[in-house]
Amino acid sequence: MKQPFFTAAKPGLYLEGVILEELNLGKMIQSIRGEKGLSIRKVATLAGITPSMLSQIENKQANPSINTLRAIAQVLEVPLYTFFQERPMESLVVHPEERRTIGSKNEPEVQYELLTPDTKGDIEFCIMVIPPYLSSFRDIGSHAGEEVAYMLSGESVELELEGHTLTMTPGDSVRIPAGSRHAWHNRTGITTQVIFAITPPSF
Repeated sequence: MKQPFFTAAKPGLYLEGVILEELNLGKMIQSIRGEKGLSIRKVATLAGITPSMLSQIENKQANPSINTLRAIAQVLEVPLYTFFQERPMESLVVHPEERRTIGSKNEPEVQYELLTPDTKGDIEFCIMVIPPYLSSFRDIGSHAGEEVAYMLSGESVELELEGHTLTMTPGDSVRIPAGSRHAWHNRTGITTQVIFAITPPSF
């Protein structure tokens, strides 16, 4: 007789011999819910459970029944197996506190935070934080990928690009051709934040 895909057991549920407590089940649910812009209260209500229960499930404080998982999957409009993928979907989402910080060897005070989960894809997305009176490089540099940058905050920032100086203020964006020698300079007393994307990843 064919065994059921799920079997109930204590202290947790099992998926073909794997304890669900050992999976990032709660994080997966939380991630999908966040991507769809749904509140805990709304998902819980539609799934027929209390917001407190859903919160406990997401924080690995409670083990959901299979029926509860099915109900949550229906509300989130995803197949049940999505919760058990080998490559967790939550790895697609980068929360602020989980960003990888890329240090600059030339100017350690300037920080680069990776906004993509990793650099394995076709595009790299970062935020550059330049403290007052610092530059992204001591010596102007270049990289292989094409870059598009957007000044997020600060007073102004200077982009030194192939011998030309371009001044940008918040809201301005610029495309930097692949291989172009460039550097960013914050000559103000206010920290500057610049978001940029490079394709292919080469930073």
